[in-house]
Amino acid sequence: MSRPVATTRPPLSWRAEWRRQWSRRRTLVSFGLILALPLVLVAAFAFGDRPSGQRTSTSARFVDLAQSGSANFLLFTLFVSSELLLVLLAALFCGDAVPSEASWSSLRYLLVAPVRRARLLTSKLLIGITTTAVATLLLVGWSALVGGVAYGWAPLTSPLGEDLSWAELLPRLGIAVGYVFVTLLPVAAIAFWLGVRSDAPLAAVGGAVLISILANILDQIDALEPWRNALPGHYSRAWQDVIILEPRWTDVVHGSLWSLAWAILFTMLAYRRFRRADILS
Repeated sequence: MSRPVATTRPPLSWRAEWRRQWSRRRTLVSFGLILALPLVLVAAFAFGDRPSGQRTSTSARFVDLAQSGSANFLLFTLFVSSELLLVLLAALFCGDAVPSEASWSSLRYLLVAPVRRARLLTSKLLIGITTTAVATLLLVGWSALVGGVAYGWAPLTSPLGEDLSWAELLPRLGIAVGYVFVTLLPVAAIAFWLGVRSDAPLAAVGGAVLISILANILDQIDALEPWRNALPGHYSRAWQDVIILEPRWTDVVHGSLWSLAWAILFTMLAYRRFRRADILS
């Protein structure tokens, strides 16, 4: 009679990394902020006066239409959060993964386990990116629900005055949200690269956010045309071209390609650095 073969769970399994991610206070606080944001916006609209007059800027038109129904409210929430809150969360989830282990003096012991450095880095990167995707989807879904309860389920009235039914909006909304997620990948990759170079989580997260802010500032300088088109975040608002009656795809394609290029570059730099670095923490 043969003896049963003992099975052991592989070290640093995806399930273990996922549990570690959700056991951290900063993850719970981050998702708490996501749940609170639509409620805060509804409260702000309730205490304020409805805008009067015709305003021309994109942000003003989004604000004017935010209370028209669930569709407009979720797009307004996506507009105000895609360039700040979601950027910060992407930097946090991906930039904090490696330096938090180093700051706890546990990274050295993780590397003693029978698992390659690339396997360790890949598990942390994928969990960080997956958490960012979950945060983005939760923000959109929760905003639609809150907006529906507060303002009804009217279809979309775009800032250009065009109406889209829910049947027309939903597939375009999926593309828009997917595009927003793709534009977050450069920030996540930069934060990840900074994270493997430092044992301070704040340095990785803050550094990535500062680089994103610097890129946005440079993007405002017309003299840098056409070089500024390659900056991360230059096409960050191109998702708005998808939710109009006749969608435009040129900026969406360019923004996706540049975002993937920056994300791949800094991810490769992170793997190169981590493979050669001495772990002293």
